[in-house]
Amino acid sequence: MRRLYLALLTLSLIWGTSFLFIKILVGELGVGGVVFWRCVFGAGTLFVLLAMQKKLFDLKKVKWLPLLLIALLNNALPWALIAVSEMSISSSMASVVNATTPIWTILIGFTLFASKLERTQWLGVGVGFFGILVLLELNVVQLFQDNLLGVGTMLGATICYGFGAHLSRKYLKDIPITIISFTTLLLAGIVSGIMVLFFQPEAFLQLGSMTVLFSLIGLGVFGSGIAYLLYYYMVKEGSAEFASLVTYIVPITAMLWGSLILNEQITFSMLIGLVLIFSGVYLSSYKTKQQRAANKVVA
Repeated sequence: MRRLYLALLTLSLIWGTSFLFIKILVGELGVGGVVFWRCVFGAGTLFVLLAMQKKLFDLKKVKWLPLLLIALLNNALPWALIAVSEMSISSSMASVVNATTPIWTILIGFTLFASKLERTQWLGVGVGFFGILVLLELNVVQLFQDNLLGVGTMLGATICYGFGAHLSRKYLKDIPITIISFTTLLLAGIVSGIMVLFFQPEAFLQLGSMTVLFSLIGLGVFGSGIAYLLYYYMVKEGSAEFASLVTYIVPITAMLWGSLILNEQITFSMLIGLVLIFSGVYLSSYKTKQQRAANKVVA
């Protein structure tokens, strides 16, 4: 569990910056360009890693059809929806709406994948979501005041993540994490590249700015390449629900990065929300810890 929690914290710190980078890039590259170049930088990072580990030949053994479906649900489609969302709402607001992902993941798992949930887990989800409301100072209406389209597309992305997490756990159990991460980014890059070629070809030539290049390194290399290694590790070693809990912490890290980089103020409600969110993460992982304890007894 220590490794899972360390992966959870590290991923939240990385993804906390992703919304800032998307906000910067969508104005320069457009929606299709953001998705395509994010995939290129992420897949390129993992290609180098696989080459160093001499595991490129393992690609012959992968199940390409499930990987394509998961690439669409975990990468191409949600990233496009997030980029559309951030054209009309702030990056901080997008990260807050993104925190509904565990809710959708649990509901999808419960209704479609026969997931069994304890009362403690439901309580953890509720506590974590209440922490998000505390961050908004209990002003739920604020979610919809900025822009209904922006919030709606962001919610669409979270639903995609919920489906993608469960499908990853169901169909990709026997595939190494690096292979899953690389192939999904590669396939999502091919799909988004075709879309850019037909509808936004100018995005292929808009990398001249240092701001764009730096943002793509942060978003692609770290936010996609390295981050998805951590994400799929949590899905396989923990659960889809546990992996989705990272979205509870991302709004906190996004605000912390904003404070450090942009000198934004951290309020008392943020600190209270932080305590509630981490409490929710702990309660929601209750089943995973119990299962691991039971496995040790059996062994």
